Amino acid sequence: MAELHIVREHTLGLAKARKVAFKWAEQAEQDFAMQCSYTEGRQGDEVDFVRSGVSGQLQVTKDRFELRAELGFLLGAFKGTIESEIVKNLDALLAPATAPQKPGVKKSV
Repeated sequence: MAELHIVREHTLGLAKARKVAFKWAEQAEQDFAMQCSYTEGRQGDEVDFVRSGVSGQLQVTKDRFELRAELGFLLGAFKGTIESEIVKNLDALLAPATAPQKPGVKKSV
């Protein structure tokens, strides 16, 4: 079995990290047909996910996301592709939102 271990540090705090994790779980369900269960805790949350050939957990704290997953034999051959897709999606969700500026309006410093 192939294993994935992805860690991302952040400065969102638990409330905002929780929203990001919930959005990640929704995307995993829609895009990858995962079955996700979300459990909130005082110090952090857990998202358990599973589908044929994959099972894992995303742990969420006020300053860290840690994903561990096991890929079955068939999906193990695609570990690199799967890992890069998860990293891309998680990094996009963690990227700071930038407000679009109106043309001709400068942001004051």
